[in-house]
Amino acid sequence: MKHFCFGTSLVFSLATAVHADSWDMPTPYGDTTFHTQNIAQFAQDVASATDGALEITVHSGGSLFPHGEIRNVVRSGQVPIGEFFLSTLVNDDAAFGIDSQPFVATSYEDAARLWSAQEPVITELLASQGLMPLFSVPWPAQGLYTNGEIATVEDLAGLRFRAYNAALEEFAALAKAAPVQVEAPDIPQAFATGQVEAMVTSPSTGVNSTAWDFVTHYTPIDAWVPKNIVVVNERAFRRLPENVQEAVLAAAEVAEARGWEMSAAEAEAQTAVLAENGMTIVEPSAELTAGLQEIGAQMLTNWQANASEAALSILTTYQGQ
Repeated sequence: MKHFCFGTSLVFSLATAVHADSWDMPTPYGDTTFHTQNIAQFAQDVASATDGALEITVHSGGSLFPHGEIRNVVRSGQVPIGEFFLSTLVNDDAAFGIDSQPFVATSYEDAARLWSAQEPVITELLASQGLMPLFSVPWPAQGLYTNGEIATVEDLAGLRFRAYNAALEEFAALAKAAPVQVEAPDIPQAFATGQVEAMVTSPSTGVNSTAWDFVTHYTPIDAWVPKNIVVVNERAFRRLPENVQEAVLAAAEVAEARGWEMSAAEAEAQTAVLAENGMTIVEPSAELTAGLQEIGAQMLTNWQANASEAALSILTTYQGQ
């Protein structure tokens, strides 16, 4: 477990490299997203620590490969490293999606405990695909973006609802909304064309997509704290000299700690930016919270019914902590 901690410093000492490697790294989000900024710092740390023996070029915003292809192109060795939203792999195993189950973990403290239970299982599942996780960083807790206040779950019925994974599709369906798959870079256009009318996402994505241009209200329902993950092709990693491998792992550990810290700061700062740009921030009503928690309970029951033993072990460990 790379512990949830802040203020970790990065100290490396490596001999001058005999030769240099250059890695291309696709990421799904734009340069203003804190995940991408954290990864850019990770790449700089690796280059510095290895005296240029390993240079990682970050290709942000899906510019090299679309989000949905990143896991597969790392797996196939087309690129050695990449980032993606962890729960996009939920069809492989339910273990990948437990952090996107509503109201299982709604705070950073709970999310850190969940990751400590999830990480060993995820590591083993990815190893079977020739992949190795380097670090994982959460988004701020997910909030609700709408035109007008949503007082009860019934107010969501019939709305075209942006979804980014299977859990959100199920969430929208249980709320009697109509789920529509839309990637983060396409959010403004999707709202502008009427493709979607509401969404659940982080304050970060709301600001990056200038949500105030197309919705009026933000309700911090703190539904879940989902994560991105950075993975490396294991063969590519093992081909690196041992001291370079050590530098990558050390930089990854620092990136994870720094990323959690950035996420926590981001949640407060970006919610303030939404308000500064004219959005109305509405605390969820007791009726809305109760209705959402009913949906969450139903989704968890459904998740357990279809989960592998490995996935169920995560929930057992987490609930027993």
